[in-house]
Amino acid sequence: MPQRRVITGRSQEPRQRFAEELRRLRAASGLSLRALGERLGWDASLFGKMENGETLGSSEVVQALDTHYGTPGLLLALWELAAGDHTQFRERYRRYMALEAEAVSLWHFAVSVLPGLLQTPEYAREMLTAGGLEGKELEQQVEARMGRRELLEGKGAPPFRTILSEAVLRTPLRDVGEWRGQLEYVAAVAERPNVTLQVLPLSAGLHGLMNATVMFLRLAHGSTVAYTENGYEGDLIEENAPVERLQRGYDAMRDLALSPADSRNFVLATLEEVLCDPLT
Repeated sequence: MPQRRVITGRSQEPRQRFAEELRRLRAASGLSLRALGERLGWDASLFGKMENGETLGSSEVVQALDTHYGTPGLLLALWELAAGDHTQFRERYRRYMALEAEAVSLWHFAVSVLPGLLQTPEYAREMLTAGGLEGKELEQQVEARMGRRELLEGKGAPPFRTILSEAVLRTPLRDVGEWRGQLEYVAAVAERPNVTLQVLPLSAGLHGLMNATVMFLRLAHGSTVAYTENGYEGDLIEENAPVERLQRGYDAMRDLALSPADSRNFVLATLEEVLCDPLT
């Protein structure tokens, strides 16, 4: 196949193209980052990170930039393409991310860390840093993970059930304030009508999913796939027989978990313990 002819010389990678357009438009306007921040009411450092490709910013910020530059809808369209670009995720996750975005329902078990769909930026950053990421790649992966949270937001969001091992809620962030914020976010998300959260207490003992986190995705055509992950690698499973075995293990474990109401109280009690800890 002949290579696509490049006419403009601009990047064809969505995130880079978005950042390029931001730089081009600001240069044409003659404004400094500081002046742009003062005019639109956001910190100048945010615009700097957006122009460097470190973050995409929110849709509200991008809409404000569209209005300011007189480019109605252009930047927002580029932002949507960048946010939906699965190449922003590390290679091993890309197929899974594409399926997750199409899923009509999701159910999940966390053995040691919170699922990305429930993480705050601070939690994601500390976890990814512990995994060896740093610099620009770290910020890109944090931003990508935060973009995933939109899957559970708004009208038409798919049903999502998560079962959290008690160990997940007993393993705090180093910064107590950030850990409080994370627990508050979990409690708030659990209130959404499309989200069901359960806690598996340590007293439940051993079970069939002790060694891995697992996410099940029900796809539009009716099939189910599973994604399992340990601390070193992930595995997308699409064959019916192993997916069925994992589902049986999940169902047996769900019978051991606290009810959604008791689980919400457990999260709130954990938060209260953090708030009342005299050492904090």
